[in-house]
Amino acid sequence: MNKFKDRLKEIRLEKKMTRKQLADKLFVSERLISYWENGKRECNFDTLIKISEIFNVSTDFLLGKSDF
Repeated sequence: MNKFKDRLKEIRLEKKMTRKQLADKLFVSERLISYWENGKRECNFDTLIKISEIFNVSTDFLLGKSDF
């Protein structure tokens, strides 16, 4: 089961960040963020690390391997 899509949306909304704001921080399109959150695409390892740094969570959390 792909938990990344759920965790990404959950943490983004918790931090009150729009898709546009996240896209700007990652230098990607807002549409790509939408694809990730809807499970249509997956991000690469470098982007996964950047997302974890932006939200100050572990990559394991984003991947659903841990709850913190």
